[in-house]
Amino acid sequence: MSEETDAGIKSRLRSFSDLLETLFITFFVMTMVFTYLVRIVTVNGGSMESTLMPGERLIVSLMDKSPEQRDIVLIDSKESFTLAEDGSLQKGDGIDKIIVKRVIACGGQTVDIDFSTGAVTVDGTRLYEDYLKLGLTHTDEGAFTGKYPVTVPEGYIFVMGDHRSVSKDSRSADIGFVPEDSIIGKVVLRLTPVSRFGTVG
Repeated sequence: MSEETDAGIKSRLRSFSDLLETLFITFFVMTMVFTYLVRIVTVNGGSMESTLMPGERLIVSLMDKSPEQRDIVLIDSKESFTLAEDGSLQKGDGIDKIIVKRVIACGGQTVDIDFSTGAVTVDGTRLYEDYLKLGLTHTDEGAFTGKYPVTVPEGYIFVMGDHRSVSKDSRSADIGFVPEDSIIGKVVLRLTPVSRFGTVG
């Protein structure tokens, strides 16, 4: 009887040890995933409406930081870059916030905005901005007033929100051109609300 009891205790201890090991490995893997691979963020503000709505939760890939037109990216806007009178880059203070915006143009591309018609062109071709549901680009925030068209420096991107009348983005001197190394990651998936679950584009 005693031997059977000892065997039972040892079996339970092994099971408990296996469970702890599994939990530790799971915790370690999840920590690595959410540190180096993805991040879950919550949308705060209406600058990306109606593509992204306040309170929605998103998965951001931290691996792919090579921006392309139409990508939606998470940015650490701690610095701003505009153009000085001589055309050189001029560094300023950013808004020191994590923001989410859409990539309009990448390094080497030329952006022009006709604020009277709301048309945005890149390298001479007007963008098909089917994601704009709340109006075209009629607001000039002053970053490049009188300088359009502007060519995005290599290593930088030009970004805007999808709700152009309220978005603070590359049109503003507080953001301007965004360095690629300020990109935290790309938005790849909407988690909540469940009714809008899916890829974001």
